[in-house]
Amino acid sequence: MTVTLRFACQSYSWQMSIDRYRGEVDHMMHVVHESGFAGFEPELVMLGDDWSIDSLRSALDANPGLRLAALVVAESWRRPEEDEHERRRADQAIEAAAALGARLVLVPLPGPDRESLDERQRAIMSCVESVADRASRAGVASTFHANSPDGSVFRTPEDYGRLAELLPPTVGFTPDLGHLARGGLDPLEVVREWGARVDHVHVKDVGADGSWAPTGEGIVDIDGVLRHLEGIGYAGWVTFEDESPEAEADPDAATRRNGAWIASWVAARELAR
Repeated sequence: MTVTLRFACQSYSWQMSIDRYRGEVDHMMHVVHESGFAGFEPELVMLGDDWSIDSLRSALDANPGLRLAALVVAESWRRPEEDEHERRRADQAIEAAAALGARLVLVPLPGPDRESLDERQRAIMSCVESVADRASRAGVASTFHANSPDGSVFRTPEDYGRLAELLPPTVGFTPDLGHLARGGLDPLEVVREWGARVDHVHVKDVGADGSWAPTGEGIVDIDGVLRHLEGIGYAGWVTFEDESPEAEADPDAATRRNGAWIASWVAARELAR
């Protein structure tokens, strides 16, 4: 039996060297495609200043079979309503996602601290709901992705409990395995608990000390999560990232390593059957 999970690659390995790679969409997509991924998931900031639907479509066409899995909208959302710049960027992403068959991954940027926690959590959810409502009217699905820096407002087990209460019912949930582990949660347990609400998954690894690690070299039970997703017939994208120092030094090589890790995992699963 063939593994049916769909694997995509996120742009963050290149984003750690943003001055060099911002706007280099053709290069990133080429590396993603040759590494065996079926999808690409860029953050808006990595597309450069002059990106367009046509430029994204052209880059996809140059890599046959590669799909735009998602566009990542990452904003501060410090007030209950988006400011004009946040709204403009989100609307541009919605238009592109609708045209190219992608979804939106909505990510709150970490702040300098966790002060006014409840107020900030509510403001983020208000903006997320607004973006998601406009996206839905355009036929685009939205999903929420939390993170784990010290200034993140959804990072601890208590925060995720609050997220379960506040996340609008029309918005999916993207568990990021590395961020979950860094926040003191068990990634597999979270994926199981959120059940059908999980419509997109981010995979990256982390060491026991909380530092980012290359895929397969940390403490995250990636195999366990993938087996679980496969077992429940999960149909969304599984997007791989690498934020390790090695990935920062050479994002192309990190992407190829992730592609090789996936190929090895798939081969082992198919052999076991």
